[in-house]
Amino acid sequence: MGKRRAGRELLRSLSKKQKKHLREFGEEHPFYDKLLVLLLLHSCFPFQSEDSDKSSAESDSETEVEQVSGYHKLLATLKTSPESESEEEEDESESEAEESEAEMGSEGSQETGEAEGGEEDKNDVPEEEEGTTDTTEQILSQEQADGTDTSCDPRHGEIEEFTDVKHESEFSLETNFMEEESGDCNADKRDSNPFKQHMDKELEDKEIEEMSTLPKTSSQSQWPRLGQLIFSSTLEKHKTLKADKEVDVKQLHLHKPLESTWPKVNKQFLSSVDKPADSSFTPLQRELFCIMNSYRDLFYPERNALINGEEIRHAYCLHALNHVLKANAQVLSNNAKRRDRKPGSDTDDYRDQGLTRPKVLMIVPFRECALRIVHTFISLLEVNDKKKIDVSNKKRFKGEFGSDPEEKPPNLKRPEDYEAVFAGNIDDHFRIGVAILQKSMRLYAPFYSSDIIIASPLGIRTVIGAEGEKKRDFDFLSSVEILIIDQADIYLMQNWEHVLHLMKHINLLPLDSHGVDFSRVRMLNLNNWSKYYRQTLLFSALQDPQINSVFNKHCFNYAGQVAVRNVPLTGSISHVVVQLPHVFRRLEAESVASVIDTRFQFFIDKVLPEYRDAIMSHTLIYVPSYFDYVRLRNYFKKEDLNFTHFCEYSKKAAVCRARRFFLKGEKQFLLFTERFHFYKRYTIKGIRNLIFYELPTYSHFYSEICNMLKATDSGVDATWTCTVLYSKYDAQKLAAVVGIDRTAQMLQSKKNVHLFVTGEN
Repeated sequence: MGKRRAGRELLRSLSKKQKKHLREFGEEHPFYDKLLVLLLLHSCFPFQSEDSDKSSAESDSETEVEQVSGYHKLLATLKTSPESESEEEEDESESEAEESEAEMGSEGSQETGEAEGGEEDKNDVPEEEEGTTDTTEQILSQEQADGTDTSCDPRHGEIEEFTDVKHESEFSLETNFMEEESGDCNADKRDSNPFKQHMDKELEDKEIEEMSTLPKTSSQSQWPRLGQLIFSSTLEKHKTLKADKEVDVKQLHLHKPLESTWPKVNKQFLSSVDKPADSSFTPLQRELFCIMNSYRDLFYPERNALINGEEIRHAYCLHALNHVLKANAQVLSNNAKRRDRKPGSDTDDYRDQGLTRPKVLMIVPFRECALRIVHTFISLLEVNDKKKIDVSNKKRFKGEFGSDPEEKPPNLKRPEDYEAVFAGNIDDHFRIGVAILQKSMRLYAPFYSSDIIIASPLGIRTVIGAEGEKKRDFDFLSSVEILIIDQADIYLMQNWEHVLHLMKHINLLPLDSHGVDFSRVRMLNLNNWSKYYRQTLLFSALQDPQINSVFNKHCFNYAGQVAVRNVPLTGSISHVVVQLPHVFRRLEAESVASVIDTRFQFFIDKVLPEYRDAIMSHTLIYVPSYFDYVRLRNYFKKEDLNFTHFCEYSKKAAVCRARRFFLKGEKQFLLFTERFHFYKRYTIKGIRNLIFYELPTYSHFYSEICNMLKATDSGVDATWTCTVLYSKYDAQKLAAVVGIDRTAQMLQSKKNVHLFVTGEN
């Protein structure tokens, strides 16, 4: 009785938010002691022996996996009456309503509660004993309804993910057959089908050797909407692609349902101006899809979240879904042929699969992006309102990838581009498998049963792991046929190493067979030539050497590559509204590797001495690289300079304190990182002198930082200064700031160039 009473007391002490976490995920919040739930379960179900209770919490040497498995053994002994699905939904909606009321009543302590892992709500203390049994039964009924293990919040370290094992047989490619009305049964008979032409092409050993050793030949072409394109390929017989002025949907060889759904889904982007004979594509989508449908690699560095981001997302979703539907239709059609074939017939005619099932890998930065992609897939698969497709785990997906509009602070004012990028759920640690079969979609499919994997760089990195780790897996990447990397510029602000790590582990031979039928595997996969058939679609908001390197060094598509290479004519300096001189000082570096040290030495020897005088107070130093920031911070401390600093890792209190010191002039220098500006976009007041330690990654950040000077009501415009350090290796960034003409002039000069311009020029 004592233990049961103690368990009830523990349950009463839990807030409704904690109870909801226990009910949904089957375990306590990681902030709380892991013994809490074990004691609670033991008190609620006293038929478990004391020895088992002691052994479950006996030592810290047990692994986390063992603790979870022991917990599930406890749950497996429980017996509950089956509840209908509608009752579960009602209970969950009621608990969510109660939670929202509790949060509204404790707004003052919300921020502290989140930082400390959650606080107890005083209104939750007086609970009845009936809540003990009800809460535990809801946990079990939820787990039984899902048919899988529990999961926890992906933002709390290592996670045990939810995967849908309930619908495994329904979405198996090996055990299903083509339905005549569900797809294009005769897709494999179309010789002009781009999918068939690309995947059925048999390369020779000589061609593979040429692609591995010989340099690529390139040619240029001017397209109406995309502008200047660079076509490159090692195989000389591939000709330059021409832009289609008009495109008929029926000539694109789309899978049967997509021909009718695409015009409806894409209608929102079409205006009365863009209506020639083709009314289903915008001019940008028409040219992009023309390249995608030719299965060439594509690099488009002019993606804008405000202007064309959703247009581009819909275009590559159409291409990815069309590819998956055609590939699965071919497999299902061959299943029927194999079933009806005569004994002793040749089985090589049915090679239609890779070594693993995932065909498309989509890398996006935030959960909101994954949510929009899945919604686009669903819209493209639903022919009309009467024929809704069956989407498994849809409610769970909306709960984990959706967002609450009330979570956003009401008075937060940020630029429009910031609002567009950081809309919705901006958690950057996620991954989800999607299986599509005829009229159904399966979310949370295991990777080896998925057709499409949507993940963030961090989410996919934690699965791939690092060399030496026991638990790592990258076999599911072995047969990826389309790789889509959207918003690549944001990964520069997150961690670009995750992208490079992915590119090193894609299209490698798997370490295990994973139950594959080798008689159905294409020869290109068996020969380890998958990377030569993989199409890579890379979308970014800017040109950057690191992004260019991925496209040039990690894309081996035999069909060739297409890169958009438009040069900026004016630059972001034209958007500076304050009148101040811009001084661009050139530093000479022998190589790219020596630029970092050369810039630091140039700064401390020639630039910093000019600003040491007290007259040059209120100096903000903009530092794009965090490593340069740490180096400068350590040097400033060593020299005992009067400065303050903050970066993306600084706490809110430290940032407020530094801003106040800088505004009042108590600190002469302020070190300021680019990633902090990217994620916060604060207006820094009190700036009189600007130093760009390096040109910004985003060109519009240059004008934003310069325009912060107008926030200072000092009226001493003549004392404002702006100094920029650059080298010949910063040509792309420099052109984005000052324009291509000025860049050419500045790079031709071998001496340090002092260029004085104003915002009106």
